[in-house]
Amino acid sequence: MCGIVGIIGRQPVSYRLVDALKRLEYRGYDSAGVATITGGALQRRRAEGKLVNLETRLKEEPLSGTIGIGHTRWATHGAPTERNAHPHFTDGVAVVHNGIIENFAELKDELAAAGAEFQTDTDTEVIGYLLAKHRREGMNRREAMHAMLKRLRGAYALAILFVDDPSTIMTARNGPPLAIGHGDGEMFLGSDAIALAPFTNEITYLADGDWAVVGRTGAQIFDFDAHPVERPRQTSIAVAYLANKGNHRHFMEKEIYEQPEVTAHALGHYIDFTQNRVDTVSGIDFARIPSLAIAACGTAYLAGLIGKYWFERYARLPVEIDVASEFRYREIPLSPRSAALFISQSGETADTLASLRYCKGLGLKTGAVVNVGDSTIAREADAVFPILAGPEIGVASTKAFTCQLAVLAALAVGAARARGTLSEDEVQALVKSLAEMPRLMGQVLNSIQAEIELLARELSKSHDVLYLGRGTSFPLAMEGALKLKEISYIHAEGYAAGELKHGPIALIDENTPVIVIAPHDRFFDKTVSNMQEVAARGGRIILITDEQGAAASKLDASHTIVLPAVDEIIAPMIFSLPIQLLAYNTAVFMGTDVDQPRNLAKSVTVE
Repeated sequence: MCGIVGIIGRQPVSYRLVDALKRLEYRGYDSAGVATITGGALQRRRAEGKLVNLETRLKEEPLSGTIGIGHTRWATHGAPTERNAHPHFTDGVAVVHNGIIENFAELKDELAAAGAEFQTDTDTEVIGYLLAKHRREGMNRREAMHAMLKRLRGAYALAILFVDDPSTIMTARNGPPLAIGHGDGEMFLGSDAIALAPFTNEITYLADGDWAVVGRTGAQIFDFDAHPVERPRQTSIAVAYLANKGNHRHFMEKEIYEQPEVTAHALGHYIDFTQNRVDTVSGIDFARIPSLAIAACGTAYLAGLIGKYWFERYARLPVEIDVASEFRYREIPLSPRSAALFISQSGETADTLASLRYCKGLGLKTGAVVNVGDSTIAREADAVFPILAGPEIGVASTKAFTCQLAVLAALAVGAARARGTLSEDEVQALVKSLAEMPRLMGQVLNSIQAEIELLARELSKSHDVLYLGRGTSFPLAMEGALKLKEISYIHAEGYAAGELKHGPIALIDENTPVIVIAPHDRFFDKTVSNMQEVAARGGRIILITDEQGAAASKLDASHTIVLPAVDEIIAPMIFSLPIQLLAYNTAVFMGTDVDQPRNLAKSVTVE
């Protein structure tokens, strides 16, 4: 959420700032702005809504200046209005901020008592007033920066301009990520390397507590106590992440159809297909740990929940899992001999990162299942398990979800092999099923689109939708409901099919579609009995099953989507495709902003 960019250039920077902000759109935002130093004065342009509105403003009122900062805001304090949009100006200081200042109310009262007149509803504005106050007290820019940071409590990434120094950007990080880019006589700043990819691939990541003075030829970095520190400069792979929609209507559609390819890449990293075996998994010794903990948020949590079924069934490894925002506050009695996995597409999810640090503090071995190899979670974990999905621009996760599942499946099989809970023949059979998955995904995507579009037209008229499933299809039901409400704004809930009679059945009537995810597995007969309960009450059943399930259900479903019969271990990946396409096409028919749904952010960097 929120995106920050900064450029110290040799030519006017306003349009380059906007260009960089466009590559941060995936993070989610509701207003945007840029500021430069021009003719010895701070100038800015801000706009509500999408970046196109800011571009229009800049065409009407061009902004010169060879140094500048930019921001896309995801509202936390105050409505998403132009007045609350960043950058904020205060007495010769311009500030952009990603995060939440937890003690802003206390600071605001203190500053207001001293005469400050606040112009916005944001927490960010106190930063500018603190800096201005310290300057009036006689501090130089660095002293004021350090004194200001010592007053803040919370999460922040900052970029700051001082009008009396038109060649320097001050920056700081405590929580949300921030990268410094090194150019040829130019310097750059961004929330992630993707924003800076067209300008440079030489990146320095700030550590938590760092702050820096970025000039035209380099950066001086300090720790929280203002001691100079060195942070490594590295070559970023983000230039490969520059993406376009190709022939697809939306990034989400493109990413759905990329899944056969990217899951094959993900599996290839962990599996030797020539020998039908999982390669040795380094970093965590699954043979020796007594249990595994998993923490994640949103779709990544649901991937972890499916992974729990696999680790427990195949590797006989007990798994403790919770959403990351609850995980560390439960004070789980975890053994330091255990290990923990943290799943995050961006590798920057604040709650997940906090859970990782909690487990490291308890002495657990930690593993990161991430899409961004140089992210904070990846850098702080003991072992990294990349999902190799490539850039996922759509806010609603699709290919990252199936790649997370592919990696978790490979890890579970590898753990089973290491622990001796499966025979070599059983391992080879599972690996063969995983090897078939990309081909089967392509087959499904090429066969069901027309059918899904017809069904989505009907679904778009609904106000409430229920999803049901058993076993690994239960988390998949929750994922289907999450996808639908994320991008179509239709209320949807996913339930364990066996829980239907314990409450949700009260919602059943002829106007409520019930989407049942039911491959013909060991749970199928039980799921059919739940479907009969729905049918007996006039419910409209949409059944997603395979050929055997369609033949055996003997139910008059209003619609049946038939998929190939597959092994249980790959069923979640195969059955995720129709629920993704159903949500996507429903949202398209309803005319919502599919790639950037309202109120949501791709990378949630505050708790």
